[in-house]
Amino acid sequence: MHVSAFFENLPFSFLAALVWVLIAFAVGTKVHRNSTMDVFWGSGFLVVMIESMAVSLRLHPHGTWLRYLVLATVALWSLRLSIHIARRQIGAKEDTRYVDIMAGAKGRNEKYYAFKMIYGLQGFLLWVVSMPLQMIAFSAHLDWLLAPGLVLCAIGIFFEAVGDEQLRRFLANPDNRGTTMNRGLWRYTRHPNYFGDAVTWGGLYVIAIGVPWGALTFLSPITMWYLLTNLSGKPMLEKKLSNSRKGYQEYIATTSSFFPRPPKKLADA
Repeated sequence: MHVSAFFENLPFSFLAALVWVLIAFAVGTKVHRNSTMDVFWGSGFLVVMIESMAVSLRLHPHGTWLRYLVLATVALWSLRLSIHIARRQIGAKEDTRYVDIMAGAKGRNEKYYAFKMIYGLQGFLLWVVSMPLQMIAFSAHLDWLLAPGLVLCAIGIFFEAVGDEQLRRFLANPDNRGTTMNRGLWRYTRHPNYFGDAVTWGGLYVIAIGVPWGALTFLSPITMWYLLTNLSGKPMLEKKLSNSRKGYQEYIATTSSFFPRPPKKLADA
């Protein structure tokens, strides 16, 4: 790995993340929807990795071609997620999570507050979480951990993509209005998409371990898992669904909160 080039590029990868969230901020301001940041979140990791790859190829053009497999994996994960969220937001109201965040503005400059609390914060998180991708971009070699890492990524992308599509079809059926989705992958975990996201980042970290210094990027999967399970992901969503979906409390009692497993019988819950 070209260690010095990786560290020298950190300010520029941060700048790439910052420019990306500035674009998201401009679009969100234009359409009056701060949840626009969700559309830019996934694809932002691809932007940062492309920036890192471009610098690496310019300085050290003879690095391993296997980096392109990881880049393709990140592109598949990130673009699918961004397109899915963009489609979901068409004609929808502002996400209640962002409504709650903006309630903290309390008469202050709302644009500045939105950038600081939503776009700027997520831009910084994007940069931190993308560290394994930046490490991989500057690697001269990738070892045997590439294979199990890519397998984990494939499993994660499967859970996330299939879970999202199953939920989309469920919500598109008017007969399901106000009811709880408990079919397909959602029968085995209340959040197959979040679980898939976490497994994907676990896989990317496994690949990064095969790069010198790569193991030090452990904050990336830990941060992503924390966001999904304890902060902006599962807790906020379940609070909302508990008040809006019929049968959701029973669903909580019988279905795993994260890791897939067969559902419990209600009497055993």
